[in-house]
Amino acid sequence: MCGRYAITADPAMLATELDAIAETGDAEIVPEYNVAPTTGVLTVVARHDRDDPESPARRRIRRMRWGLVPSFAKEVGTSAPLINARSESVATKPSFSQSLRYKRCLVPMDGWYEWQLEPASGGKTRKIPYFMSQGDGSRLYMAGVWAVWRDPRTPDAPPLLSTAILTADSIEQLSNVHHRMPLIMPSERWDAWLDPDSLGHPDLIVPSTEVVAGIEIRRVSDKVNRVRNKGPELVEPYDGSGDQLALL
Repeated sequence: MCGRYAITADPAMLATELDAIAETGDAEIVPEYNVAPTTGVLTVVARHDRDDPESPARRRIRRMRWGLVPSFAKEVGTSAPLINARSESVATKPSFSQSLRYKRCLVPMDGWYEWQLEPASGGKTRKIPYFMSQGDGSRLYMAGVWAVWRDPRTPDAPPLLSTAILTADSIEQLSNVHHRMPLIMPSERWDAWLDPDSLGHPDLIVPSTEVVAGIEIRRVSDKVNRVRNKGPELVEPYDGSGDQLALL
């Protein structure tokens, strides 16, 4: 699965890298080393101009709530947030099927965290965090779906945009950490995945062994276990004494 991640790019940087339009407003966006569910996250979509629907679709950087709220939901926050969508069932689950057909996105990140349970004193267990990122330092883009929700009680209020990250069975070295992994979308699939004029892409919802082969895994400090901790030290290698830990 994917429950926390890090992203240091801002909308302007992503817009330049992706030849996209930043549509996140004027709010300051700072590097995030401990992104948690229900917070606002950066996403990449491709949409036509609203005033000119015949114009070519353009990539756009938008901020969305992490935790998809289906358009048919009566209210927000009454159940666990839908932060992940299983790639094997995303096409058939009512909460995600329409989004897969009409609203697909990319979720950029520097890397993500997973935890393993290890024995501790007194017969207890402790959560050991690991950080997964590209060995060459390049950014990752995860396949996502998104939705637009309008509060039926306040129909004139701005709509809520929300997203979920697709996951798949872990492959290669990632299976040593967790049985699920976010679905990393290689760059050659971006245009087809984001294309607003196509309906779904089951052929794209498969892990790329080539991309996964470049992922490095490192133990990090358990400071990441607390959402209030936000600094860059969260992604630094850690083995309990401050020394470099060998990658899995």
